[in-house]
Amino acid sequence: MRLLAFVLWTGLALAGAPGGRVEYLGGTLAGITVKADGRMSTADAARLVVQFKNKALTVPFERINQLEYGQKVDRRYLSAVLISPIFLLAKTRKHFLTVGYEDAEGRQQAMIFRVAKGDVRALLVTLEARTGRKVTFQDEEARKAGKG
Repeated sequence: MRLLAFVLWTGLALAGAPGGRVEYLGGTLAGITVKADGRMSTADAARLVVQFKNKALTVPFERINQLEYGQKVDRRYLSAVLISPIFLLAKTRKHFLTVGYEDAEGRQQAMIFRVAKGDVRALLVTLEARTGRKVTFQDEEARKAGKG
């Protein structure tokens, strides 16, 4: 019973933490598999924390030197063919965040994440505030989505 209470409390605590759900898509990091699901946390005032299933990555905010946001828009062609042509009107948007930083040895590193739709705006605003850097947007559509 205590274990269940602890698991529920931990889940609620993480759900309310600043940050968002992410999927690591690639970059210069060794030891993290592509498509690894994780949680990016901006709750710590000094460092960005990305928690994966078996590994945590921390980057001091002061070392982050690039933030870029973009999105990919796809039409639902398969659904339109299989279910109804009305799905051609529907679009799916995938949200991408690139974080560039200098590691402890002075080498430039990069991480590319897909960010959950509901977490994008808050994550971008918090990263700008914590790092003191402006997010670069890939295009005007990304700017609209990222700024709300």
